[in-house]
Amino acid sequence: MSNKHGNLSINSDNIFPIIKKWLYSDHDIFYRELISNGCDAITKLKKLDLMGEYDLPQDFEPKIQVLVNPEEKSLKFIDNGLGMTAGEVEEYINQIAFSGATDFLEKYKDKASEEQIIGHFGLGFYSAFMVADEVHIDSLSYQKDAVPVHWECDGGTEFDMSDGNKDTVGTEITLFLNEDCLEFANEYRAREVIEKYCSFMPTPIFLKKENAETEYETIPAEEVTEKDTVVETIVEEAKFEEQENEDGTKEQVEVSPRTEKAKIIKRPVALNDIHPLWGKHPNECTDEEYKTFYRKVFQDYKEPLFWIHLNMDYPFNLKGILYFPKINTEYDSIEGTIKLYNNQVFIADNIKEVIPEFLMLLKGVIDCPDLPLNVSRSALQNDGFVQKISDYITKKVADKLSGMCKTDKEAYEKYWDDISPFIKFGCLKDEKFCDKMNDYILFKNLEDKYLTLPECLKTEDEKTEGEKDAETDSPVESPDTPDSENLDAEAEEKDTRKPVYYVTDVQQQGQYIKMFKEQNMDAVILDHNIDTSFITQLERRNEKIKFVRIDADLTESLKEEVSEEDLKEAKDNLTETFQKALGNENLKVSVEKLKNADISSVITLSEEGRRMQDMMKMYGMAGMDPSMFGGDQTLVLNANNTLVQYILDNKDSEHVPLFCQQLYDLALLSNHPLSTEAMSKFVTRSNQIMLLLAK
Repeated sequence: MSNKHGNLSINSDNIFPIIKKWLYSDHDIFYRELISNGCDAITKLKKLDLMGEYDLPQDFEPKIQVLVNPEEKSLKFIDNGLGMTAGEVEEYINQIAFSGATDFLEKYKDKASEEQIIGHFGLGFYSAFMVADEVHIDSLSYQKDAVPVHWECDGGTEFDMSDGNKDTVGTEITLFLNEDCLEFANEYRAREVIEKYCSFMPTPIFLKKENAETEYETIPAEEVTEKDTVVETIVEEAKFEEQENEDGTKEQVEVSPRTEKAKIIKRPVALNDIHPLWGKHPNECTDEEYKTFYRKVFQDYKEPLFWIHLNMDYPFNLKGILYFPKINTEYDSIEGTIKLYNNQVFIADNIKEVIPEFLMLLKGVIDCPDLPLNVSRSALQNDGFVQKISDYITKKVADKLSGMCKTDKEAYEKYWDDISPFIKFGCLKDEKFCDKMNDYILFKNLEDKYLTLPECLKTEDEKTEGEKDAETDSPVESPDTPDSENLDAEAEEKDTRKPVYYVTDVQQQGQYIKMFKEQNMDAVILDHNIDTSFITQLERRNEKIKFVRIDADLTESLKEEVSEEDLKEAKDNLTETFQKALGNENLKVSVEKLKNADISSVITLSEEGRRMQDMMKMYGMAGMDPSMFGGDQTLVLNANNTLVQYILDNKDSEHVPLFCQQLYDLALLSNHPLSTEAMSKFVTRSNQIMLLLAK
């Protein structure tokens, strides 16, 4: 071939500035592109051999070599794939099929999509110009009588091409790095980048510093192979020691045998694992292999809780492993990593179109060769195939969790505290996932036992039946009595949803818990900052239930049966007394006869008001009055309590205002922490009351 000088077929001269400064968000990604191209070339050559169109040499070993040369400020990528003829270099390198740089910029202006489109528009090779001032290609095609070709370009739109001198089939690409990118000729930096992008590529990758001193290693002579270069044979003769026998005679006894070792040129070690664990069938993998893979890929030395091995061939090809890491932090600080691969080539972390957002809290790898990467992110979002992949992954996770709950609930309970933030987040983000997990969400009750939602409701049903039995045993009024005339109408107005009582702070709400336990009532503990949103979602999807915090109201089970009329006078008097003592004429007061006479007062806050209060805390407005947002706060006084009765009987006493203020603050304390000022007044007032008792 005669020497050829020409222009690259590009519609706009500014394509190289685009490649260098915009197209690739991470400059180190050129490693992935050039190594990936080499892998493709080797894969194609092996396919030609299988089809009988080419005979691979007997000793053929597919490999990619990366040579760094910091002195020459250069990098070499060498593969023994199928190589290129001059015509193929002309077609694949000299002609870049773009409609123009302007159209390109407009079409792919979303920078978030940069990594996804790399290598799928014929741009893979040109990523070299991100870091190099000049690039050379030396290639020899597998085709019979092929002539080696040499190509070079200095980053402009002109190139030079001529016959080369490469004498082995394959391609060698040399990058002469620019001054800003010399780091990539550093052996340790090169290793870091290759391990980042190429850890599981299907062809062995070897890294070496060019012109480095030869390294050696010593191995047993019997382990030497034909591929090893033996530099020296080291013989250690057998060693003997004289030992005395029982009869007094002496003899020489061998204490170490004769050994032969070989000093060889150090065997190169590939940087990648060409058979990643996800490519194997789950039945072939041991627990220890899963754990080792997890430690290696994620550098996390805490053992994962459990994992899901994805293995699907139809209707699309998808493999992967999702790990549930041990989580000891609040939901908003959880960080997971899902690595996305395409035929063992790393693409990106956490692409939300492929991997549901809530699954990104996990750690794992997903390899999907069928994934359409040659589209922009906006198109990826609308791609029906991608949605099917996302749905499949979600289904497999839900199947794993529900299956574990059904077949090994003990283990599931053990993991629950760690995985519950992830599951709750998933229920909030994905309605299908929420529906699948509905009956397998666990709630820890006051006895530290785990209950599913159906079990929580079953408990309530049992209590209802018991109450019905008790009512059957006691005299009932005739249906014709005036008190029962409006029974049906009242039932229609009453909220018929089954309540699930819950606690958000076991210590703070201890008084309410005590009352519940005394009446053999139960509640579940929901103390995570995601729980308010989570239970609202569950209520929407389970219309027959409602979640009620333990201090939202006093259930009938905690109160003695007494008519409102009997307590009306006490309520009117106590309301007036407390409103006056507290200087709050809008204070809402209720009087009940609680079964526990030791309790003087409690605060109840409607469930709606309480959830609004939690939202305000979440948004940093904890100090604001919930009543501003419809908070229905009520001071409930116990008519069976001695102190309340004293206030009722001695409302004109000079000490009553002090007692009223104290009872109110005591009720608040069992509901939520007092403000700094209120707590200061509470302490001062407590001292005053003790002084009264001391007199």
